[in-house]
Amino acid sequence: MKIAVLSGKGGTGKTTVATNLAYSLHRDGKKIQLLDTDAEEPNSHIFFDVNYTSEESVNILIPKINRNVCTHCGKCAQACEFSAISVSPKHIMVFEYLCHGCGVCSMVCPVNAISEEPKEIGKVRLGRTKEGISFGEGVLNVGEPSPVRVIRQLKKHIDQNAEVVVLDSPPGTSCPVVETLQDVDFAVLVTEPTPFGLHDLKLSVKAISDLNIPMGVVLNRYDGSYVKVEKYLKEENIPLMMKIPYDVDIARSYSNGKLFSEVKSEYVAKFNHLFQKIEAMSKC
Repeated sequence: MKIAVLSGKGGTGKTTVATNLAYSLHRDGKKIQLLDTDAEEPNSHIFFDVNYTSEESVNILIPKINRNVCTHCGKCAQACEFSAISVSPKHIMVFEYLCHGCGVCSMVCPVNAISEEPKEIGKVRLGRTKEGISFGEGVLNVGEPSPVRVIRQLKKHIDQNAEVVVLDSPPGTSCPVVETLQDVDFAVLVTEPTPFGLHDLKLSVKAISDLNIPMGVVLNRYDGSYVKVEKYLKEENIPLMMKIPYDVDIARSYSNGKLFSEVKSEYVAKFNHLFQKIEAMSKC
C-alpha cells in the first residue's frame, strides 16, 4: 500500500505525520519504506539515523545547438511550450532553466542542428534507518526550477516487497504534488485549525478529488478553538481520521528532531489505528 501524506500549505505537520506513521507501523512489525518526495527541502531524515548506501544523479537532456548547421528557421522555438529557445535571424539562445528536457526541439529541427547533453538537476539518496526502515529522499540542486524529475526517479525505487510505503509529499497542490500522488492508494491530508489551514485544505481536496484518490484528514495542533475545519469536513463527507492535540511536549520533541511517538509511546497505537482506518477506506 502506498500512502501519500500531504498538505495544502507548509508547516501544518505533514512530515510529523509521515515520519511518526512510518515509525509506528514499523514498531508494529510491518515492513515499511519511507520516501521523502519534498525534494526542494527534504527533512524526514532529521528524525532518523539514516545509513545512506547509494546515491544517483538525476539528469535532464538540454538542447545543444550546432550553430554551423542551424538555419535559424525558428521551428524549435515555435515547438517549445516553455519558451526555452529564442531564435532571431542571426542568433539562437537556449535558456536552460526554462527547459523541461522533453526533446521536442531536436525532433522538429529540419536540419538536425540540435543534439542533447545531460545536465544534473538533483540526486536520489537511498539507505536504511537505524530502526530498519527502508529510506529514500530526493534532493533538488539549488536554483533548479522543478523537482518533478527527481520525484519521478525516486519513485522508481519503491520497494515492491514493502507492506506500506509512506511518501512525505511536497506542500501545496502544484506539479510536484501531482507527481507524488501518481499511483498512490490513499492520501492523508494534514491540516491545522486555522483559516489559512482551511483555505489550503480545500485546494488539496479539489486536487485529490480530480485524481480520484481516497482521502482522509489528520487535524494537527488541535485545541478546539476553531471548528470551521471540522464543519467543512462534515459538509463534504470527508473523514476526520485523527486529531493531534496542541501539545508542548510534541512541539518540544519536534524541535529537538525526535519522533513524538517514540517519546510518547501511546501514539504508536494511535498511528496504527490511523492505518487501520486507511486500510478500510483505501482502494487496495
